[in-house]
Amino acid sequence: MPVLLIMLLATFDAGRAIAIYMKVRSATYTLAAITNQYSMSAPIQSADMQAITGATAAVLAPYPSAPAAVTITQVKQTNSSQATVSWSYSLNGTAYAAGTPWARIPGGLSTNNACNSYPCYLIFAEVKYAFTPSFENFAIGTLTFSDNLYATPRRSTCIPYVPVTGMTC
Repeated sequence: MPVLLIMLLATFDAGRAIAIYMKVRSATYTLAAITNQYSMSAPIQSADMQAITGATAAVLAPYPSAPAAVTITQVKQTNSSQATVSWSYSLNGTAYAAGTPWARIPGGLSTNNACNSYPCYLIFAEVKYAFTPSFENFAIGTLTFSDNLYATPRRSTCIPYVPVTGMTC
């Protein structure tokens, strides 16, 4: 009987973990999809960015959004091997510093320019979620689920974020 009870509780936590991981993946896609709809004629304002990152809470529902760290970054790729951070915003995490080198360009993007010309701007959406199991916490502790993806701006070459001074496309 004790073994069956432990298996039941482990199954409950495993189910919650899978559900939260799927919501993390959905939140990442949602962040990129909403962000890449802005344009040079409709730049992102501070209130817009709060609404974009706030969408995470809606996607993660009914699970709490407090353990989630959400980061949205625009990366400027200047050639097949060099890129820098154009702007970055984070909620419950750390934003990347503007102008710093970006070494996380996937191999497929470095050999095949996604924008057909340089400079190429990419939106990088990233979500990390700290999941603490209810019943297995003593055995495995907190698990961190994370997902990220790149997207190209849909309506313009790049997307200005107004609070970043000196940001040009």
